[in-house]
Amino acid sequence: MRPLDALDYSDKRVLVRVDINSPLDPKTHRILNTNRIEKSIPTLSYLLDHGAALGILAHQGDTLNYNDLVPLEEHAGVLSKLLGREVMYIDDVAGPAATQAVKDLEPGQAVLLGNVRYLTEEVSSFESAVPLKPEEMANSYLVRNLAPLFDIYVNDAFAAAHRNAPSMVAFQELMPSAAGFLLFDEVAALRKVMEGPERPAVFLLGGLKISDAFSMMLKVLETGAADTILTCGVTGVIMLMAQDIEVGDAMRSFITDRSLDVFIEPARQYLRDYPGKIEVPVDLACEVDGKRVEMDVAALPGKGIYPDIGSRTAQRYAEIVNEAGTVFVNGPPGVYENPEFELGTKRLFEALRDTDAYTVVGGGDSVSAAARFISLSDLGYVCTAGGAMVRFLSGITLPLLTAMEKANKNNK
Repeated sequence: MRPLDALDYSDKRVLVRVDINSPLDPKTHRILNTNRIEKSIPTLSYLLDHGAALGILAHQGDTLNYNDLVPLEEHAGVLSKLLGREVMYIDDVAGPAATQAVKDLEPGQAVLLGNVRYLTEEVSSFESAVPLKPEEMANSYLVRNLAPLFDIYVNDAFAAAHRNAPSMVAFQELMPSAAGFLLFDEVAALRKVMEGPERPAVFLLGGLKISDAFSMMLKVLETGAADTILTCGVTGVIMLMAQDIEVGDAMRSFITDRSLDVFIEPARQYLRDYPGKIEVPVDLACEVDGKRVEMDVAALPGKGIYPDIGSRTAQRYAEIVNEAGTVFVNGPPGVYENPEFELGTKRLFEALRDTDAYTVVGGGDSVSAAARFISLSDLGYVCTAGGAMVRFLSGITLPLLTAMEKANKNNK
């Protein structure tokens, strides 16, 4: 990819695609965490300091989380505060108001345009229904209206790198393009985990979204990127079920009702094909009369589900983290929001804080969990991405990276 400092931005209009999609309070729709916004500041500052006039594209929410599909006015306020200069906001993506706002920009000024997910061509359901090639997106509403107004396109949105949408992959076909600082940092951190990790390399995989865990698990086992995989959350329970350990009717129903039982056979295969590589819980915590009760795996099943790993598992995993050279985390070990079941998550993130290993944490729930128990500055790298990170670590080609590499090759 072409680096940011490879182009001259003085007196140029620059279109910047960032990912500042932030967790929102479900009642007030106010921003709860500004991590992604903060990570966009170095690139925006560089461009403004070098005389660019910035049009900023971003999204918030989607058809799959419609309640978060809100205007970006608050985001503009946060950007203004962090940059120390005004970022104007126009609640229009690429219509007459947006295009006029861009035309009125002077060097050193910036405007955040409206939520791109207001446009049908930018939502995930459209991408699935109408698979377009980047060159075919030149006639999309967004591109045909905005491209003529700008001299350079910059992308700094790794968290959306898995999206084949016009704002992500089409402008590279039409104008000189460069990758922002964050895009380079994210790719470098994940490549360090996959291609040259300090050994031993440990992957801690938890949370509820176990399709992500299993996708990454196969890749890092096949390539040898992982020396040890610590399984917890629902992934840990699936691993126990793959060993024919009875987890009880309630937990089994929880698994089958969500069609997660399809992962039992792959889990059985991974345990068989990669002996000694996958650590499974030795005890779990369940709820009895509103209180935490821990049970050895040999003493299962309990009467309910298991919102956390037990103390012995947490201790064992923490020791492995402490001895690691690299640790990657995706998914919290338990339902940490409930104080009765925060033990596993708290102990393991404290272990991440105290280890000398290079630590990478990614995914929204993982970052929120880390921020609850430790300072994010105690980690080696905090990835802004969720889906893009999982796909990258699973060996899946990301549309954004392909588009940026093609643009550099074609001198666009």
